[in-house]
Formats: sequence, C-alpha cells, structure tokens
Amino acid sequence: MIREIVHDPMLLGQKSVAATEADKQVALDLLETLQAHRSECVGMAANMIGVKKSIIAVGVGFSQFVMINPEIIRKKKPYDTEEGCLSLLGGPRKCKRFEEIEVKYLDINWKPQTGKYSGYVAQIIQHEVDHINGVLI
Repeated sequence: MIREIVHDPMLLGQKSVAATEADKQVALDLLETLQAHRSECVGMAANMIGVKKSIIAVGVGFSQFVMINPEIIRKKKPYDTEEGCLSLLGGPRKCKRFEEIEVKYLDINWKPQTGKYSGYVAQIIQHEVDHINGVLI
C-alpha cells in the first residue's frame, strides 16, 4: 500500500526501534511508496511513512531493495556534500558522507546479509540510516 509521506520533524527526529518479522508489510509498503515517488526520491526510511521501525528502502535505476535493521559497520573516504529530502521542506542541506561503506542487515526474507556499497548507493543508504537513527540533515 502506498503510504502518505510524513513531514513532522518531531516524529522524524525520533530513533526507530528494531523491526521484527511482523513488520514485513511495513517493508513492502515502503517499497511501494518509494516506487510511487521514484521521480523525486531514491530512498526512504519507515519513519517517513509514519512507522518508527528500522527499515529502509533504496531505489536506483531498475534496482529496488529493502534493508531491515541496517547497521553501517565500516566507513571509508569521508567527503562533504549536499542532500535534499522528500520528507523535509526546503532545499538541499550540507552533510558529511563516506564514499565506501559496509552494512549488516536483514533482507526482505529475514536472511542476514552483509554488503559493501560505494558512491551514490552508499550515500543513499547513509541518508536513510540517519533517518532511522533520528538524524535529520
């Protein structure tokens, strides 16, 4: 189900709690909502649809995937950049990101995964992990 985007900084500024298998529908809704906003958005966190669970969705090109309870375990090559956000009003904001990251997470089938990401995909993941940690750019 496509959900409404939350713009309340008080809600978005709260840390999410760990997701459980009972939250699979939230992950599916997050993917569907991301798909509905593909022209203006490349990633979403569950709190952006009003659910304080540690779930993010990333969509780049034809690829779209979910990370449940993601944890960035390694970061390399910091850089400064600017990012916008579908849930935050106003223009791009300055932030620090890392060119290369490694992430532990559960996939949509609740299987443990570890992935290495770089460039734009790494930036998207970092932005969304900030969201579930209550960090707003």
